[in-house]
Amino acid sequence: MSTSDILNPAPTATSAATSSLVEILESPTPLQTAKYTDFVRDSSCGAIATFEGTTRDTFGEKHVVSLQYESYAPMAVRQLKSICIAAKNAHSGVHRIAVAHRLGTVGVGEGSVFVAVSSIHRAEALDACRYVIDELKATVPIWKKEVYDNGEVWKENTEFVGKKVCCGHKVKVED
Repeated sequence: MSTSDILNPAPTATSAATSSLVEILESPTPLQTAKYTDFVRDSSCGAIATFEGTTRDTFGEKHVVSLQYESYAPMAVRQLKSICIAAKNAHSGVHRIAVAHRLGTVGVGEGSVFVAVSSIHRAEALDACRYVIDELKATVPIWKKEVYDNGEVWKENTEFVGKKVCCGHKVKVED
């Protein structure tokens, strides 16, 4: 099961520069990294930057068994769409963005989040990719619990601390 949304679903020569693919996936659906990379691929672009967040096996001295993600998916999709729009506005040359996040249990070594950005030049692709993942972690209503072999704890992203999420700048997103 997935909640997904494609902005401008039938890209043409004039609309390709504004295409984005956003997906919130229920576990055990794995991230389809090739799908997202292929979505952003564009013959007018010289760069594709990607980021994949995976579950590591330790945190400090604790042995991590898995991560568990929860979200209010419709709100998460709306916020991700807003982030994609803001990334394109802030980084000239960006053509397409794909972002996907898994919910539920994500085991050690598995991907939980993936971002792909295509751009005319590498600097814009890399900067926009970092912007998307940083904003996702700071503002999207997705919550993470680390499960250890001897307990569990809900985690707060460091990007979120001190960030005004509810009352800051708003970007209008068309449904």
